[in-house]
Amino acid sequence: MKGISVLLVEDEPGICLTLGDRLAAEGYGVTVRNDGVSGEAAARAGGFDILLLDLNLPGRDGLSLCRNLRRDGFAAPILMLTARDGDADIVAGLREGADDYLPKPFDPSVLLARMEALLRRPRSLIWDGRDPVIRFGPFSLDRERGELLREGEPVELNAREYGLLEYLALRPGKVLPRRELLERVWGRGDGDRTRTVDMHVAKLRSRLGEAEKPRHIVTVHGRGYRFET
Repeated sequence: MKGISVLLVEDEPGICLTLGDRLAAEGYGVTVRNDGVSGEAAARAGGFDILLLDLNLPGRDGLSLCRNLRRDGFAAPILMLTARDGDADIVAGLREGADDYLPKPFDPSVLLARMEALLRRPRSLIWDGRDPVIRFGPFSLDRERGELLREGEPVELNAREYGLLEYLALRPGKVLPRRELLERVWGRGDGDRTRTVDMHVAKLRSRLGEAEKPRHIVTVHGRGYRFET
């Protein structure tokens, strides 16, 4: 899949070579790290669409790595690779924030299918270790259901409005530049089209009933927007 960047954190050379070659042949961009410390550093540097993570890693185990990343807001899907066949280890990995798991040895075709399924999921359905419901004023943003409620009643949002609101609400009090919102919510780096962000913010405020007096999405002049709970 062209344009998809994969971080593979795995210490077995054979898997790194075989899987790295297969992913590259399928059009993925692949970065490989062989230990937990350098793997976590690479993930934190950003730019990856999916993380393939071995549980048994030198330096820092996969469970700790997953926990650390999710705690700090790493939102890309994580597919856990494990030689452990105990249910307790699999449950622990999923609870720490992994989205799926694949026991070793595995067929690379199965791994590709699992990856593609995760990459098709809306970002709002990818676990990041936070409370699935964000509450502000009379509103509840239910991230598991992918909907906004006002005093229990659904508020109609299109997919882009929902994505924008979710991105803002996950970062309360932080000033978010228009360029960042364009890159993260729209998935493009055309900073000259930040007027698009302004138009969607205006629509979103209207959906919240705050077109005249914004309460939750505040303009920080010359800098961007800030979400207030």
